[in-house]
This record gives sequence, C-alpha cells and structure tokens, in this order.
Amino acid sequence: MSARRRVVSKLFQSIDEPGAGEKWAGLFEHFWPEYQKWFLSEGDAARPSYGECIRQLRLHMPELEATYRVLTELAGGGDSPARFLSMYCPPAYLSGCTQAVWTGDEPVLIRNYDYNVNSFEGVVLKTNWNGQAVIAMTDGLWGVLDGINESGLALSLAFGGRVNVGKGFGIPIILRYILEFCRDSPSAIEVLKRIPTHMSYNITLVDAQQRFATVYITPDKAPVVRQVPVATNHQGKIEWARHAWATATLERESAVQAIMTNSDETAEGLLASFLRPPVFNTAYHRGFGTLYTAVYKPHKTSIDYLWPNHHWHFSMDHFSEQRCEIAYASRDETAYQPKLPLS
Repeated sequence: MSARRRVVSKLFQSIDEPGAGEKWAGLFEHFWPEYQKWFLSEGDAARPSYGECIRQLRLHMPELEATYRVLTELAGGGDSPARFLSMYCPPAYLSGCTQAVWTGDEPVLIRNYDYNVNSFEGVVLKTNWNGQAVIAMTDGLWGVLDGINESGLALSLAFGGRVNVGKGFGIPIILRYILEFCRDSPSAIEVLKRIPTHMSYNITLVDAQQRFATVYITPDKAPVVRQVPVATNHQGKIEWARHAWATATLERESAVQAIMTNSDETAEGLLASFLRPPVFNTAYHRGFGTLYTAVYKPHKTSIDYLWPNHHWHFSMDHFSEQRCEIAYASRDETAYQPKLPLS
C-alpha cells in the first residue's frame, strides 16, 4: 500500500467528570509515557524548574492554581509531571487548523483541527472545576484545543505561522483558563492580552451576545485584536513561507472567505466548505490531516464533532460518555457527506 493510501486510526472518547478524580487520573496514566518523552525530548535542563513554573502560574493565572494542584496530586506529585502540567515553556509544537465564525442571529464557530494523528489525545472532557461547566477537546491532559463553557463562550486555536519561540505558556492552558473564568469575548480578549505565550497562535472566539474576534498572539509582540471571523495559519502576512506552502494556509483562508463574502451563502454552506478540500485535509502521512471538524453554537451551548461516517452531538444539558474509532486514509479527495447539524 502506498503512503498516499495508508490508513491510520484514532480512538476518540468523551468523558464526564465534574471534579477531577479517577477518570482524569486514568487519562494521565495512559498518556503520560508519551508526553514525558516529548516533554524531556530536549533534555531535562531545557525545561523550567518547578519553582519557576509555579511562580509563573501564580503570577499570571492564580485562580487556576487550586485545580493545578489537584491534578498534580492525581498525577503522583512528581517533579516532571508537575512541570509538564504547568505548561510553562513547553517544547515547540505546530499545527494547522482553519476556523471561522458565522455571524448571523445565532453565531456559529466552526473549526477543522489539522495535526499528526499519532500526537493527539482524542479526548472530549466535560468538567466543572471552578464553578462553570466546560466542554473541550483536550491537549496536554487539561489544556484546550477548542471548547465552550456554560456561559456560551466558544473558542479555538490555530498556529500563527511564525517561528519565534519565547518565554510563556503553551496556548492550551491559556484557553483552559479562559473557559474556566471568563464569560464573554471581551473578558477573554483581556486575558489573551496579558498572559505571555511561548509561540504564535490565532485565537478565534465568539460569545452568546454575538461578539467575536480573532486575536493574534506572539511571544515577541503585543497581541493584535482583529474583528475578522476567519483564521488559518498566518497573521495578516506570510512570515514562514515553507510552512505556509505546506499547509496551504492562503488557499484555505481564500476558500472560507469566498463563502463568508457571498450574500447568498448560509451557515450550512460555510460548514460544507470545511468538509471538502482545500479546507479539509487528508495528508495524514505528512502529519497534516483534518482530525475532526467541530461546530460550536453559543446560544445553545452545544457542540457537534464531525468525521467521515460519524457524528457526535453534545450540549451542557445532554452529554454522554462515548468511544469511537476513526480511520483516516491519505488521499487526494475525500467523500464526506454527513448531515449538516445546523438546522
């Protein structure tokens, strides 16, 4: 079988655990061996000390410290897990991703997550750790790739297309902090302005009051807040040409913008564009394939996760624990015709 037709699979699971406990500890036990290899891949000395990690967490996200300590204890209380879970100055990592807000009477946030299937948890976690229920696709065992809280604030991340690496937090923990403690887009934007990030990311967010924005954050420049509903993997201009070409960031952006600027189009049409090339990617053999499509509806505090031949629907009031195995095949075109969950 050629590389273009190679099939890989991933187990997805949804977990409901309001307070961190045995279920989260089980996730840690399962994923930690691979995370430990990644975390220490540049040597132990390349990562900050525990003392520095806890100082930075207290400085920038003090409200999250109690949750962090619970998780660290569940992880066994060791030095490496504690530093890893702080997500302060982790190793560099890249992703693709396309995200857009349909700005209608009931806005919708749609995102494709493009990444290496072998470096991905596949866990949808519902929690209530700090008095606000959160449903999110996790990364780093408690960080957030995309998610929504009970106030109707939804957000997602995309790599910003810049090679700079600095001192700051991995973006998944910043998004976790936002969903735990923010209730609307303006407060989320203020958090993104003040917490340092170690790499460049584009954060698209929308709340139940229809306020949306895309925030460009970087380790070496002040954040830029733009009232644009579309983000791929560059920040206004191309700074990393090789990555831009490999991920087709401009082509994906143009395809989505063509839908957004067409007055005859609908939210269903926007979602359909996420389910076909060039926005939907199948280069799984290159570590750049669409692993899932997520549809967030702030007014209903609901989420739909879409894959070829499979669909999960969750809301704050109706969330069930499920498991499914998703197969991915690298190919030029993907037959992808699920029912669009926007009606």
